[in-house]
Amino acid sequence: MDFKTIVITGASSGIGEALARALAAPGRTLALLGRNIERLEAVAAACRAKGATCRVASVDQTDTARLSAILEEVGRETAIDLLIANAGILDGRSVDETVESGSAARRVLETNLLATVDLVHLVLPAMRRNGCGSIALVASLASLVPLPDAPAYSASKAGLLSYGLALRDAVAAEGIRVVVACPGFVATAMADKHLGPRPGEISAEDAAERIITGLKRNRAMIGFPFVPFWLSRLSLLVPEGIRRRGMRNTRFHVGR
Repeated sequence: MDFKTIVITGASSGIGEALARALAAPGRTLALLGRNIERLEAVAAACRAKGATCRVASVDQTDTARLSAILEEVGRETAIDLLIANAGILDGRSVDETVESGSAARRVLETNLLATVDLVHLVLPAMRRNGCGSIALVASLASLVPLPDAPAYSASKAGLLSYGLALRDAVAAEGIRVVVACPGFVATAMADKHLGPRPGEISAEDAAERIITGLKRNRAMIGFPFVPFWLSRLSLLVPEGIRRRGMRNTRFHVGR
């Protein structure tokens, strides 16, 4: 896996931070993007200590114009070899709601799905011209098992999974690899909004290691942990009543 220039969104904490730290090495340039510049600088310092060259930029995922300018600057010196589209938000119903608000649903879909598609198309043209490149989209097991407490989040991740798998087939002949990671519960700051059971939760470092392994093996779908991933896939074939009973112990709400 010879990635020299890597762009990671949502790199200031959680899985994005863990991926940055794991991928940092001499001869590599990491472009770390996120909203919190102080945390980004801390991550960059840790990566530089491992010999990597780092650039940081505070940017909102939905600010396509600013993202375009940042990525153009990064790609001016050397081609972007790997894009890890990790940035996203979790929202859903609060404790006194049955379903999330319309405004919350729109914000989740715009951030997790539409903005990520826009991001991909900022790097894809250069990768196609160069005949190489890799793109990793971070979705969720919620893309396979819709969460009644977070319909928009589930839809955004399901859309990302379908988009990524379709794009993989579309550009494979051009030398571009696309993989989709579908993590289960991961101990991150974003997950702290999830007020309810989190069975099988793993660390961000463990999640990063699994994603990198999947990238090396060019897996179309990187799902983990193993048992929840396969149960999630099989749940698509299970009758609705049985699936609902199985989901009872995973109900949650989000903290505000």
